Amino acid sequence: MKSSTHRNTIFPEQAEILEHQPFEGEQYVLKVQAPKCAETARPGSFAHIQVDPARLMRRPVSIMRTSPGEGWVEFLYKVVGTGTRLLATQKKGSTLSMLAPIGNPFQLHDQRPRPLLIGGGVGMPPMIFLSQQLAGDERFHPLVILGSEVPFPFHPQPSRMLIPSIPGDVIACMPLLEDWGIPNRLASLQGFAGCHQGYVTDLARHWLQTLDSNVLAEVEILSCGPHIMLESVAQLAREFDLPCQVSLEEYMACGVGGCAGCVVPLNTNEGKAMKRVCVDGPVFDAGEVFG
Repeated sequence: MKSSTHRNTIFPEQAEILEHQPFEGEQYVLKVQAPKCAETARPGSFAHIQVDPARLMRRPVSIMRTSPGEGWVEFLYKVVGTGTRLLATQKKGSTLSMLAPIGNPFQLHDQRPRPLLIGGGVGMPPMIFLSQQLAGDERFHPLVILGSEVPFPFHPQPSRMLIPSIPGDVIACMPLLEDWGIPNRLASLQGFAGCHQGYVTDLARHWLQTLDSNVLAEVEILSCGPHIMLESVAQLAREFDLPCQVSLEEYMACGVGGCAGCVVPLNTNEGKAMKRVCVDGPVFDAGEVFG
């Protein structure tokens, strides 16, 4: 997609903060009133937010949930530097300058009706947003696996939904996804109750190994998280010969395709190519990124 065309779909908004909830591990859930973004955002897209009026450089933040009817958008972010620390000080009722939605989203395919969604850390929001899109869609039968090495930014609960081939002691889930009817399980190396004690990819592999060839042929992996996790997800997809889409996290300056500060090398059919994460992505074919 040409950047000039893409920029015509990005809306500037003065987003009023409706809620700003802190969680352990310096994580925050930010809910803002942003009707244009709420109407047009798709799972995988993000917002470029001015974290403080005195700081011109914006920060990219993945969209976690939207309500087009009520006009709000919700984000999850973690404090990792000066910019996000400033964002964490913003109070309910104040406004944030925001450009959104930015980026190409995940694509669902009818021929792959069993999407496996894998999210890690602040890579969880696109998976939650994608789950919101999948909720109630009878064409698809997703499974979501979320991982975190700090306490989850929600209150895990024992799941009421049985997932065949998932170990019986792995019962922790995200209640919101369960309320949507989306089967999901949690993983961590930190010994959290009810979670798989290991990597998200280990739990995903355990599940995939139990599927017969006909069911496995219906699976597609969609993932967002730290680069090292995405490498493992891409390897998992190769191991089971599955299509895989990954959403990359990258430092950005302009966020709208002008500065080329977020380019990454891809292995395309035409050979090596440099692509901008902000507008050519952030969602790419895993084989192009990690092939």
